[in-house]
Amino acid sequence: MTKIEQAPHGFEEQLLTDLKAHVVRRSETVSAARPAGHPIRFLRGWRLAGAFGLALALTVGALAVQTMGIGEQPPPTANASEIFRLAAEAARQQPDLTARPDQYVFTEVLATLRERPGGGPYTTVRGQRWESAGGIAHTQGRYRPESEPNGWSELRVLRMGDPADPRKELDELPSPAYHGDLPTDADELLRYLREHPVDLHLPEGADEEAVYGDESMVYTTARSMLDGYVPPRALAALYELLARQPGAVVISGDVVDAAGRHGVAIRMPGVIGGNQDFIFDRDTHVYLGTRGTVVRDGKESLYSAAALLRVAIVDRPGQLP
Repeated sequence: MTKIEQAPHGFEEQLLTDLKAHVVRRSETVSAARPAGHPIRFLRGWRLAGAFGLALALTVGALAVQTMGIGEQPPPTANASEIFRLAAEAARQQPDLTARPDQYVFTEVLATLRERPGGGPYTTVRGQRWESAGGIAHTQGRYRPESEPNGWSELRVLRMGDPADPRKELDELPSPAYHGDLPTDADELLRYLREHPVDLHLPEGADEEAVYGDESMVYTTARSMLDGYVPPRALAALYELLARQPGAVVISGDVVDAAGRHGVAIRMPGVIGGNQDFIFDRDTHVYLGTRGTVVRDGKESLYSAAALLRVAIVDRPGQLP
């Protein structure tokens, strides 16, 4: 059984971890030049404790409003299958980007993450990454606080972490970011994803046969494909496949994504201790991004949100479309 490789720590998690180090280095430089007794206010809002799935971006005020509104809206007028099928129709209308193996898939996201589940300040970061279309080079990325237009970090290589020791980087190359060979029929895609499940990097001792043999595994793999570029017809098939997943529900009411765009959210099953929602444009049903919530003491609060801003094919890392 061949597995689709996926880093155990997503780009946004690595981005935010690197940002923490970047901020610390900058603060040390500022501290050396700053007279004693003057607090560094910049640091207080940038302590990062970790990440939860994909992260993303609203203002802190918008996040607070959305957190209070979870579960308090009127019932939805469409079910998850209908939304996914509308998303499939929208996908077929998107331009078909082509890429050579030596090119790169460029992605820009706006990410907001809370310092810790259930509390702490929100951090908003703009991130850009360049992933090898053919899987022949390491991913590179850069990031900046959204409040600092000129605060970009240096472009650096982003390697996968060792499952046994996440602090250790591996030299193995990632899988291709351009998924140009995916079937364009939902039934054929279903068979393909069953034969090529995403690698979950399970801990030692885990029952791999039970995990990878579970019926829900194919949907986990399908969702993981959204992290790269999927051509329009294959993307439509992927959404048609996700429309079949039992347990997915539409979140009631209007949802605002990390970039302030209005959408409809579908809550996906299978998340322990929280929830993961996919957000689609309310009018066009184009995919916008994700958000993650956590449940503590019976109360649900927004922890992270992620807005996909643009995707393009470029020739080299650092090149903008």
